[in-house]
Amino acid sequence: MPKHDMKHFAHVTQAHPCFNEKIHDKVGRIHIPIAPKCNIQCGFCTRKINDTENRPGVASCIMTIDEALEHIQDTIEKMPISVVGVAGPGDSLENPDTLKLFEQVNKKFPDLILCMSTNGLLVPDYADKISEVGVKTVTITINAVDLDIGTQIYDDIEYHGKIYHGKEGFKILLENQLKGIELLSERGIIVKVNSVLIPGINDEHIVEIAKVVRSKGASIMNVLPLIPLNKFKDIPKPGCGQLSTVREQVEEYLPVFRACTQCRADAFGIPGKHSEDHNLNLVPNSHY
Repeated sequence: MPKHDMKHFAHVTQAHPCFNEKIHDKVGRIHIPIAPKCNIQCGFCTRKINDTENRPGVASCIMTIDEALEHIQDTIEKMPISVVGVAGPGDSLENPDTLKLFEQVNKKFPDLILCMSTNGLLVPDYADKISEVGVKTVTITINAVDLDIGTQIYDDIEYHGKIYHGKEGFKILLENQLKGIELLSERGIIVKVNSVLIPGINDEHIVEIAKVVRSKGASIMNVLPLIPLNKFKDIPKPGCGQLSTVREQVEEYLPVFRACTQCRADAFGIPGKHSEDHNLNLVPNSHY
C-alpha cells in the first residue's frame, strides 16, 4: 500500500519538531502546563506536580494565561522556538484556559505554530473553536478501536457531567475520537494519532488503529512505549524489537513519527537539548 502523502502539510510539518524527525533536534517548542483537569482515567496514567519525573502527565506547576504569555516571551528571546503546545498535565480541552491561551498567542505571536494534545473526548464539541483560534496541529491519543481492548485500558469517562464506566464509557470516547479526527481534518488541521503500546493488551491491535484512523483523516501516527504506571505498573516496558515491529506494521498505512521523547507537560526548548530545563519556578495552583 502506498505511503500517505504529507506534502500538502509541508508548510507546517517542516517547522514542527513533533511531526518532522529531520528537525526534531534542531527546532524548539514550548509546552504550556495550563490544563490540569482530565475527564478520563487511563490505566497507565498518573498525573503529578513535581520537578523530577520526565514523562507526560507531569509538570512543575500550573500556569495562568498571563504567566504563560510571559513564559513564551521570555523563551523566544533566549532560543529559537517554532511551536507552542498544550499537552496537559490533564486534557487540553477539559480546561477552558487552553483555547483562551491559544487565542492570545495567535494574536501576540502569529508566527508560532499552535499545537495541542488531547484524548479526543471533547473534540467534536470544540472543533470549530480549535480552528478559529488558529490551532494547526492536534494530537489525539487513541489506544484501541475495539470495545473489549478499550475497556481494559480505560476506566472512568466523565462526559457532559455524567460518569460512564466500562464499554458504555469507552464507546462514547471512541466515537468522539474518530468523529473528532474527521471534523479537524475537514477544517484543514493536521491530526497525529498517538498510541501507547501496552504488551499483552493492545500490542497486536495497533495496526488496526492505524487502518481506522487513516480512514477518518489522520495524517501521521506515533507509537509510544508504555511507561509502567498505575494499574499497568507490573507490565514490562516494550522492548525496541517489539516497538520496531509494530511501527513497521503501522507504516504500511500511515507515516510513523519515531523521534518522540515522551516529554513532560511543561517541557520547552529543543528535545534532547533544552527539554530538561523544565523547572519554571512558579507556585503550583491549588486546583490541580
